[in-house]
Amino acid sequence: MSETLFERIISRQIPADIVFENEELLAFRDINPQAPVHVLVIPKRVVARIGEAQSGDQELLGSLLLAAAQIARQLGLAESGYRLVINNGPDGGETVPHLHCHILGGRSLGWPPG
Repeated sequence: MSETLFERIISRQIPADIVFENEELLAFRDINPQAPVHVLVIPKRVVARIGEAQSGDQELLGSLLLAAAQIARQLGLAESGYRLVINNGPDGGETVPHLHCHILGGRSLGWPPG
């Protein structure tokens, strides 16, 4: 199986505007932003999607969400609010088969999205 776009970003084969990195996660600005602030937070270890996560991924999933909240604070979104989105499968809007969390903010976000 070939590397995903995100694996290539993790290995620095493709440049990205990185806003956060630690041993297990990487966060970078989306190249097609859907809000004034649109950042993707991805695990460095490949989990194809949330629907395929296993009990052994529990700590990683917790780290992903806690990092997303920390990044949102660092980007100045804590006061006004922000949205975290995890897409699963084609009908859910998933386009890269590598678990990722979108941080969206910087404007009022309506519901339902679309």
